[in-house]
This record gives sequence, structure tokens and C-alpha cells, in this order.
Amino acid sequence: MARGLTVLFGAAPRRSRRAAWAALVLGVIGVHGCVTETVVERMASIDADASMPARMEVAYVREMALSAPPPAAAPAAPPAAAVAPALPRKPKAPKPASAPEPRSDKPRPVVAAASTPPPEGVATAPAPTLPELAVAAASAASATSTADAAAPPASAVSAAGPAFEWPASTRMTYRLTGNYRGEVSGSAQVEWVRSGSNYQVHVDFVVGPSFAPLITQRSSSDGEITAAGLAPRRYDQDIKLLLKSRPRQTIVFDGAGVVLANGDVRPAVPGLQDTASQFVQLTYVFSTRPELLRVGGRVDIPLALPKKVAVWTYDVVAEETLETPFGPLTGIHLKPRTRDQKAGTLSVEMWMAPQLRYLPVRIRFEQDAETYVDMIIAKPPEIAN
Repeated sequence: MARGLTVLFGAAPRRSRRAAWAALVLGVIGVHGCVTETVVERMASIDADASMPARMEVAYVREMALSAPPPAAAPAAPPAAAVAPALPRKPKAPKPASAPEPRSDKPRPVVAAASTPPPEGVATAPAPTLPELAVAAASAASATSTADAAAPPASAVSAAGPAFEWPASTRMTYRLTGNYRGEVSGSAQVEWVRSGSNYQVHVDFVVGPSFAPLITQRSSSDGEITAAGLAPRRYDQDIKLLLKSRPRQTIVFDGAGVVLANGDVRPAVPGLQDTASQFVQLTYVFSTRPELLRVGGRVDIPLALPKKVAVWTYDVVAEETLETPFGPLTGIHLKPRTRDQKAGTLSVEMWMAPQLRYLPVRIRFEQDAETYVDMIIAKPPEIAN
């Protein structure tokens, strides 16, 4: 009995020591796990920084001059109806030489020669009732084949005007106002940089004073200029809230698919843009097809967002006059449709200026009625040589 008590009470300290040892081992493992996780996150961050395209730097030397907006494309004439062959007329008796030739009061129809070019800036293809944006290469090919059926001969098309020329590197500066837990102000920039066939678009804004900003956001698109417009290769977005930084969101594009910021892989969509490249892509589209900006129309553009790929529809809602520090500008107001969006989804409204090559002179980011920033151009765009 005594020996049994001794064994019973003697076992307790040993079990306690074992439990303590196990707890210590688990604690060490936990600490090492946290350290390992931190190291992995830092390595991933370093890798992400290393793999980001270097930001192209240019020197801006002059201001962009205002230009007259291109004429709105007039609807093309309907296709000519088939004309039945004229029946032979009964020959008239010859008239005396002194009899004057009778004149007809009816005006004769004027038929333009097939080689006569249309006026510069006037579309040769019929303008759709609800214009669709053919940003996708496949869609562009389809649109081209449709236009070819009704287009005038090649000589007329080539004489319609020069081919689109991408603008030189351009920087636009904005004054920012908005609401984020109260009224806020700040500054913003949209920068378009090109080098050969490579491009970058940077959208930067600071909410609050520059020495202690409430929010700092930088979005960058890097890609290639193609015959169908911009083809993004990578999109990065960084957001800082006071002293806290959110993880970088990166979208990678390639020919086979697109890898979203949450790791999901989606099939490649022809003409797919990101939220930064869309501003310049729309500039390209409206410069080549200004009829798409008719009030009442709509523009569809496929966008890669951090968590999904979707076709974004913008309605052309109004032509407005915007007061800027360097004079009034015409702004074509594009508003995204929201009926299919979830509450709290970030939406972007744009005002494109025909006098400034259809660049966005006002941009409004809105999450809800109480959370938004509104950017309006503060000075003429700066351009590089």
C-alpha cells in the first residue's frame, strides 16, 4: 500500500514536468511558425517588388494646347437601292434648229463618284443606335468585317484622314475633394508614359495633407501598344491608410489567361483592360470613333478587377461644361451602370474632353454616397517631346 501511494504521488511531478516540456516545445514551434510566416511574407513582398516593372521616367517640357473637338460623325447614308434598268424611250422627232432646247425645272440627282473621299472626320460606316465598344481584337475583327460590307472603296477610306497617333507621354494633375469619414481634400495625377511599343499608365492620389495623408493609392498598368489598343501585361495597386498598408494587389495578364489578385485564374478575354489602362484605351477608342460619345449611347469595356473579370458598361449621359483654372472645357460624362453591382462596389465616372484628345478631365471614384473622391483637372496637361 505504501509503495502504491509512493508511486501515485511520485508520478505527479513527472507528469507536470512532461506537460511543461510539451508546452515549451509547442511555444517554440509557434514562435518559429510566426517567424517563418513573417519571413515568407517579406520574401513574397521583396519578390513582388523585384518583379514589378521599373517605372519609366520622362521629362515633361511643355503644356498640351487646346484643340477644336473633331466633328461628330454623321450617320452614313443608307445603302443605295437596286435600280431597275431604264426602258428604252421612244425617239423624239427632230426639232427645228431654231427651236431652243426645253429646260426641266426638276433638279437632277447628284451622284458622287465612288472615288470621292468623304469629308475628314466623318465616319464611313453606319453609326449604331446603341454603339458598342469593340475593344476586343475578336470584336474588332467582327466590326471590321461588318463595316467592310458598307464601306466605300479603299481610296475613299484612306483619304478620310491620317491614322491615329498615340499621344506623347502625358501627365495630368488634378485637384481632389471628397468624403471619407468627413470632408477631405488632396491631389492626384494620371500619367501616360510610352517608349516605343511599351506603355505605362499610373494613377496616383493622396487624400489629406501631403505630410500626413489619410489615404495614399497608386495604381499602375504596364503593357504593350497594339493595333487594337492597349494590351496590359501587369497591374499593381498599393493602398496605404494612415500608418497601415494593405497588401499589394497584382493582376498578371498573358495570352492564355489572367491571374487575379486573389489567385484565381480566368480565361483570357480579347481586349481586356485594367482599371488604370481603361482611361487611355477609351481615349484611343473615342479619338478614332467619336460617334461613340453621342449622348444616349453606351460603351462596353472588359475589365480585370482584383477578384473578377467583368464587362463594364458606361452610359453616355450628358455633355457638360466644366470650369477649370485655365478655362471652361467640354466634358462628355460617362457613368457606369450600377444595377448589376453589389452595394459598396467601387465605381468610376469619367468626363472626357474632346479639346484634350479625349483625355479624362474629371474622374470620380465612389464606393457609396458617403465615401468618394472627386478629381478635376487643375492645370493644362504636361507632355514630353
